[in-house]
Amino acid sequence: MATITDDVSPPQGVSQNYEIKDEICESSDGIKQMTSGKPPRRHSVVRHNSIGSAIPGVSHLESELRALGITSPPNGKSDYLPVLRSGSCAEKGPKQYMEDEHICIDNLVQQLGALADFPSPGAFYGVFDGHGGTDAASFIRKNIIKFIVEDTYFPTCLEKSIKNAFLKADNAFADECSLDISSGTTALTALIFGRMMIVANAGDCRAVLGKRGRAVELSKDHKPNSADEKARIEKLGGAVYDGYLNGQLSVSRALGDWHMKSPKGSACPLSAEPEMQERILAEEDEFMIMGCDGLWDVMSSQSAVTTARKELMLHNDPERCSRELVREALKRHACDNLTVIVVCFSLDPPPRIEIPQNKNRRSISMEGLQLLKVAMEGNS
Repeated sequence: MATITDDVSPPQGVSQNYEIKDEICESSDGIKQMTSGKPPRRHSVVRHNSIGSAIPGVSHLESELRALGITSPPNGKSDYLPVLRSGSCAEKGPKQYMEDEHICIDNLVQQLGALADFPSPGAFYGVFDGHGGTDAASFIRKNIIKFIVEDTYFPTCLEKSIKNAFLKADNAFADECSLDISSGTTALTALIFGRMMIVANAGDCRAVLGKRGRAVELSKDHKPNSADEKARIEKLGGAVYDGYLNGQLSVSRALGDWHMKSPKGSACPLSAEPEMQERILAEEDEFMIMGCDGLWDVMSSQSAVTTARKELMLHNDPERCSRELVREALKRHACDNLTVIVVCFSLDPPPRIEIPQNKNRRSISMEGLQLLKVAMEGNS
């Protein structure tokens, strides 16, 4: 396993211009990412840019993806390619400390350098909701891409390389003696190559696709009292008390939290293994929202998509859109840290949705009109 340093290190064969930049958004209303006020270690809390990607020739991209075993569905348009733009906003909310981390890379090739058989365009996004301190969330944000691209299955089997990366990053964090390995984090990532997007989730962050105004959930919240997670927990000897794993943690999957895990290599109720969804992007897929549970505690997936779509139709700016979602969550009395990423798949704003008029004209009979009049008078 590669040695993990405090800074993001490029994998072997990758040029040294690899850099992860902290996203900062700020408005006149004071919504901004908190870069200070981080909690002390072993804190008692248990709950927990807009850059368009360069698009190569379509035929070149199709041959690259086909060589990797990635093909477009027969019912899709083979000439469609997303143009990736993103914006993010993070706010500590009413909490004393900011424990969230996130990452936005709209152009992976530019960030990682030239890799053999590395398809382009590519992008990577992640939200990491820390608890019990920031060590776990910060470590995973800085190292998760490295573990993905260094995996032996990358890029021929992306799902396996992402799963391995989550588990390797979790184990590597346990080996970091200088960090508080009892801190933990949920992890939600989205890796995009051409038209293919793979969303991986361990925890209760959520990714939601905006598809012509309709919300399509791309991840499942890992709560201890959900049927599948509760069955898995109890099978491995754990228990759920009042919605908490072993009475301690409000999520059933997380990286870190090594005070609650079994020795490396053995299964335990608290899992770092992500669940994944693969999707071939189409023209109807307008944008994606990735957010920590602080957003979803006060907004439904459909409400967030509706709000985001209205904002994008107004100004077509994913960063302003993410800021507005954070502001809306605060208006709804969110009680947690708030981190939101909005990823647009086109340079254009979402189009207006035309509702076809019904050609069948409806009328009401005189008898029906009289009955309606009587009913209205009775209610007055």
